[in-house]
Amino acid sequence: MNTEAETTATELRISILGMRCAGCVSAVEGAIAEIPGVIEVNVNFADHSALVKGTADPEALKSAVKQAGFDAAIMEGLDEDPAEQEQQELQRYRQLMRKAVVAGIIGIPLMLGAHLNWFPEIGSPDGQAFWSWIALISLGVLVYSGASFYTGAYQSMRLKQANMDTLIALGTGAAWLYSCVIIDYSDVLPSLSKHAYFEAAVVILAFLNLGSALETLARGKTSGAIRQLIGLQPRTARVVRNGQELDVAIAEVGLGETLRVRPGEKIAVDGVVLEGHSAVDESMLTGESMPVEKGVGAQVVAGSINLQGSFLFTANRIGRDTALAQIIKSVRQAQASKPEIARLADKISSVFVPTVIALSLLTFFAWLIFGPEPALGYAFVTSMTVLVIACPCALGLATPISVMVAVGRAAQAGILIRKGEALQTAGKLSCVILDKTGTVTEGKPKVVAIDAFGTATTEQVLTWAASIEAGSEHPLAASILAAASADNITLAKVKRFAAIPGHGVSAEIKSQKILFGNSALMQAQAVNFSDYAEKLKTYAELGQTPMLLAVDGSIAGIIAVADPIKTDSAEAVKVLQAKGLRVIMVTGDNEITARAIASQAGITEVRAQVLPQDKADIVKELQLLGEKVGMVGDGINDAPALAQADVGLAIGTGTDVAIESADVVILQGSLLKVADVIALSKATVKNIQQNLLGAFFYNTISIPVAAGLLFPMFGVLLNPMIAGAAMAMSSVTVVANANRLRWLKFD
Repeated sequence: MNTEAETTATELRISILGMRCAGCVSAVEGAIAEIPGVIEVNVNFADHSALVKGTADPEALKSAVKQAGFDAAIMEGLDEDPAEQEQQELQRYRQLMRKAVVAGIIGIPLMLGAHLNWFPEIGSPDGQAFWSWIALISLGVLVYSGASFYTGAYQSMRLKQANMDTLIALGTGAAWLYSCVIIDYSDVLPSLSKHAYFEAAVVILAFLNLGSALETLARGKTSGAIRQLIGLQPRTARVVRNGQELDVAIAEVGLGETLRVRPGEKIAVDGVVLEGHSAVDESMLTGESMPVEKGVGAQVVAGSINLQGSFLFTANRIGRDTALAQIIKSVRQAQASKPEIARLADKISSVFVPTVIALSLLTFFAWLIFGPEPALGYAFVTSMTVLVIACPCALGLATPISVMVAVGRAAQAGILIRKGEALQTAGKLSCVILDKTGTVTEGKPKVVAIDAFGTATTEQVLTWAASIEAGSEHPLAASILAAASADNITLAKVKRFAAIPGHGVSAEIKSQKILFGNSALMQAQAVNFSDYAEKLKTYAELGQTPMLLAVDGSIAGIIAVADPIKTDSAEAVKVLQAKGLRVIMVTGDNEITARAIASQAGITEVRAQVLPQDKADIVKELQLLGEKVGMVGDGINDAPALAQADVGLAIGTGTDVAIESADVVILQGSLLKVADVIALSKATVKNIQQNLLGAFFYNTISIPVAAGLLFPMFGVLLNPMIAGAAMAMSSVTVVANANRLRWLKFD
């Protein structure tokens, strides 16, 4: 049951700065969820944003995020400047690199000096002053290069949570404090434990910031599809007001305004062509490379490019209602959504950090009790190494970064993934249901045959039919008129026109009585058509709709109209069947026509004369039999079935992108894209599994090694600095692996 809040709910995107792991995601989601008016919140770790649905005050949301220890800013749809976004990402990268360089400049000489005995001994008169200065300098580095980690750990503690920042703060903070204790109390500690770990704390921060910088650089590339789409929106439009053409800001264009588009210009808003003719490049919206011809009455969409000719059009969708805005919104929703496999990773991450802290303590006491001298030194180094190497950055990135890249790759191919779950489910489909009209067929009836009898010619038959249909509103009338226009036929003057519902039309042309319609019309008007019954049956068996034309009581011709199958439907069905999928066509059309169309497309299973509301029942029926069902339809009449299916795929044309019932929208209308969605799903799930396996394997192997498992047998002990470098590089590896999806080739 919808509440009043749900009906008035809006969606806001919040840019969040400072998230470093899955634990940060939980902290942000928890903070936002507590704000009154929030219905749903999804935080996208991959692009550091949150999608919030509800009626909450934006300022309250920002304040909640900041109180949780992160910076926040409200993001405004198409108002975002791609260049500005890239500049912000670059600034973030440079900031992290500066922190890494500062830590490295101090840490690397300290590390080399410690190994090469350049520095005075701790406890000596010279050593006391020298190491005191090093303590102050390294503290400055910790504040500059590690402040974000420490504030993050503090905020996490306030929320009674633990995250990656907790591990880093504990590890580096303990290293610095331990080293200070060594300086001040060196005379009471065993001689072998007199080693400062200032260099470890500083170099760890150098590696962590370097890893974050490289991750930021790589992550910036994953949102390229979104930035390309935003970049399609022109900043100005040429409107016609009071007979004058003016260039105005895009925000000033109103509904119903007339706009001029010249050759080479981007179309500013959605609309309908009023005057002129041109070819428009819609490839960035639909993935279709061929230009689309646009004449009077044609729909044009924002972001497409006018190639030739100048035309006027009237705006019917502006701002966030345009096709382009809806595409960007849907892509972002998909990137922020969490498939089941991502929720599993989140659950693991939520218990992972406390487990690591417990293991670190266990390691400390095990070495302290059972380790060789200096036991305290070994205990400290191993426990700190466990904390550092176990940071779950890679685990938190594993799923969202793959989903983000995959959704962007789909958008480039003219496929709009509206729900992230579809990326996981589509690859598991066992059955695909196809609607007929507009899905298997073009959805635009065409004249496919004209027969003339007696003294009549095919041109006369078409002239009579087109002339009489010019006053008709029947859906098939447009196909008759289109055929006449293509043959440059001049329409005759019509008198006494009458439409006969369910039968056809009648009129007079040059004192001749013309009837045009089905066999029921001829029977009602006592026109004998028995000689043509076999021909009518043949047309019907081919999936065509034959219409009889009579002149003064005698049959003069037959015009057959059909909705032809799309040029690639048969190939698409063959590809789906080759993948082992069961393909079924469901239609409200009669059995004969349905079988004829199915035969042309290579489909053997057909359900005919099915009402739109009954299509969902067929989906349920198949699901009860254990099938994973994908439903492909036009997204309007098929809405219940699209919603019921495991994956609903709506066939669109670039403007019908806000279909709430579909999980996936195929913009250019090609059925071959269904196979592409399945291929992308399988590739994405495989990529996520690789990332998760790598992250789990990394932590499973590295934690025992860090704890000193190999020391008794091989004398191998990980240095905390090496652990920091390995942890940082694991995140970069995950990002790099996810980016391979950007170059996925569809069959």
